Formats: sequence, structure tokens, C-alpha cells
Amino acid sequence: MESQKFILLGPSYDQNIQTFCFVLFSFCYISLLIGNLLILICIQCSPLFNQPMYYFLTHLSSIDICYTSSVTPKLIGDLLVGRKTISYDNCMLQVFAMHFFGSIEVFILTAMAFDRCIAICKPLHYMLIVNRTKCNLIALAAWGGGAVHSFPQLSMTLQLPFCGSNEIDHYFCDIFPLLKIACTDTYITGVLVVANSGTIAFVSFVVLFVSYVIILFALRNYSTEGKRKALSTCASHISVVILFFGPSVFGYLRPPISYPEDKVFALFYTIIAPMFNPLIYTLRNTEMKNAMRKVLCQRLFSKESHN
Repeated sequence: MESQKFILLGPSYDQNIQTFCFVLFSFCYISLLIGNLLILICIQCSPLFNQPMYYFLTHLSSIDICYTSSVTPKLIGDLLVGRKTISYDNCMLQVFAMHFFGSIEVFILTAMAFDRCIAICKPLHYMLIVNRTKCNLIALAAWGGGAVHSFPQLSMTLQLPFCGSNEIDHYFCDIFPLLKIACTDTYITGVLVVANSGTIAFVSFVVLFVSYVIILFALRNYSTEGKRKALSTCASHISVVILFFGPSVFGYLRPPISYPEDKVFALFYTIIAPMFNPLIYTLRNTEMKNAMRKVLCQRLFSKESHN
């Protein structure tokens, strides 16, 4: 089994489209790395790191880098070659990494919604309720939840026998495309995969929904300026949730069948959403913009003083 290889059919058969995708995805990946690394540096080098919201944002940026890097470099490289192959071991590693980092991202986004709910509803007790110890526990729980979700998914995939076609109609290894080419009845496995992903998606959606309903009710007692500031902060988070969560729900909360549209929707949660996260959190956030200015100015000043 270790020597078995799969053929990834990629985003498209058209060479012109593949060339366009190579340029586009390379730009997106480089932008994603620069944007998320800039967020990490600016938060780590400023007092913002002591605030729970930005503590979770550093985790989100780190996960975005790991999550996208498990797929995108391979995708970009494959766009330059005719035959796109991946070994069995690397294929299983992609399955694990995608579900591990993807589920952690869902949990971190959910934790950020909880954080905003406490900040708006209990502003005077906010730092006491969401202290650093609790933030560390929440982050640890998110990583633990990622392991609890991904290891069963990997275990079910490892048990699939592949003795026929080895062509995966996708640009990375995922469970549904692999179920399609497995030479056994995969109905039960498909149901278990959907149940696993569905439980996480449903629970996370309920927490997100309830958090923002509570926030909207709490904002009734705020001044106009207070409402504007609170909604501005929440709007950034909601935008990220929609970009990542929407396509992910379509991808996994449905019958275990592989559709041609899967590749398009997968682009949103593997490349597009992680690329836009830094833009959303910096362009709409005054504190982040000020932190970036200070860090960049300090770097420039230190260089000038050395010269």
C-alpha cells in the first residue's frame, strides 16, 4: 500500500486555465503568508497580545498558514506538470491535516464569537471572565477538538481499499473523492464521516448563532457610538465566519457524494478565506492598523539608527 500512488485531476483540464490558476494561486498564497505573518508579528510586538481577542487572532493566523500550506504548495506545483501524482502516505497526510487544522479553525472562530459576546455583554468583568488562563484552556481545547475530529476521519480513510481507478477528481486528497474510488461499499463510512463533521458544524453554528443573538440584544442598551464600534468589530468576525464556514458546510454537511462543484467551494475555505482574513481584520480594525504602524515605524527607526 505504501507504494501506491493517486492521480489528482486538478482544478481543470484546460492548460490555459491551469496557467491562469498558477499565477492566481501563487499570488493568493504569497499574500496569505505575508498578511498572516504580519498579523502575528504586529500582535506579538505590541500590547494587543494581552487582549483575548488578539490572542485568538494569533491562533487563527497560525492555523490559516498551516491549513493552507497543507494543500496550496502542492496545488501550485502540480499546475506546472502534466501528470499530477501523490503518494498514498502523502494523500493520507493531507486528509489528516485538512481536517485537523480545518476543525481547529472552526473552534477558534467559535471561541472568538464567545469572546465578543462576553466583551459586549459583560464589559466590566470581561478581563476577569476571559483571562489568560481561560484563553489558554480554550485554545488547548480547540487543538484537542481538532484531534478528536481528525483521527477518526483518518482512521476510516485508512481502512478503505483501493484496487481500481486511482484518479481523484480533486486538487487535493479529501474523504469524499476517496470514497468515490474505493472498491468497497462506502455507505456506512460516508454516513459516519458526515455525522462526525456534521456534529462539529452544527454545535459550532449553534454557539455562533446564540452568541450573536445575545450580542444584538445587549446592543439595545448601548449608545449610537458604542453600537457602531461593537458592530464594526463583530462585522470583521462575521465576514470571516461566512467566508470559511459557508463553503465548509456545503462541502461536508450533505450526502457523502462527490460533486464537480466541490473543487470551486474548496477554493474558498482552503485559499480565499485564509487570504482575506488578514485584510478583514486589519482594514476594519483601528487597533490593528495602529499596531502595524508602530511596529513598522520601530523597524524603520531601528534601521536608521544602525545606519
